[in-house]
Amino acid sequence: MAGNNRKLVILQDRDIHLLRELAVMRVIDRKQAEIVAGFGSTTRANARLLALVNAGYLRRFFWGGVGVARKALYAASPRGADIVGMPDRGPRRARGQVLAADFFSMHQLLINEIYCLLYYRPLPVGAKFIRWIAFHEPIQGTSLIPDGYAEMEAESKKHAFFIEADRGTENRAAWQQKVEAYLSYAASGSFAGRFGLQQFRVLVIANSESRISSISTATAALTTKIFRFTTFDRINRDGIWTPVWQKPNGSERLPLLTLPS
Repeated sequence: MAGNNRKLVILQDRDIHLLRELAVMRVIDRKQAEIVAGFGSTTRANARLLALVNAGYLRRFFWGGVGVARKALYAASPRGADIVGMPDRGPRRARGQVLAADFFSMHQLLINEIYCLLYYRPLPVGAKFIRWIAFHEPIQGTSLIPDGYAEMEAESKKHAFFIEADRGTENRAAWQQKVEAYLSYAASGSFAGRFGLQQFRVLVIANSESRISSISTATAALTTKIFRFTTFDRINRDGIWTPVWQKPNGSERLPLLTLPS
């Protein structure tokens, strides 16, 4: 036995990788665990996740109210984070806790969807994933805490993207303040010093078409550059690399990257 109620588990390379990724992803569901750890089946994923919970490497909690199917969520425990020498950045939830709603985790799972699409899913010919950065405090000199930052390469050209997973919780004034903060950051020249590239785009993935209409109109009042908008439904239906993105001032749908045909 490892601890009073812990069962001995010999950590595999897959487990170590999962624990390290939880420093980035913070909280995952079983589906995302399958993608990250490469489990061959749902049954195998559930069994291994439960073993890691029982061994004290993961914390498991649930969301779903009475009469609603409960969804299991997983975060690294302090012990699991310590094993891989990574910060414990998961939500502070008690083991086995049941929540009617968990807005932090809901938002983080959406961010993780984009991360998995860029890093773990096949890329178009000519595209290459370079890196992802998760933010836990504002970018120096700004009020911005982006949901993520990704660098890609296509045709020997690097592309920088800040990610905003939008759940429709910000009003127009708050959204425009965020737009202005990105514009100020772009104009300041600080981005090049911090990230080593000259330009960036802000990819906004919204929860509905009506939300896109609202925030793209609010954005267009300030700029028609930098920002690109789409929805999770568009991405899930057609793919992140297809023409599902639009500028603030138009409805034409464009691809994320220009790639050779």
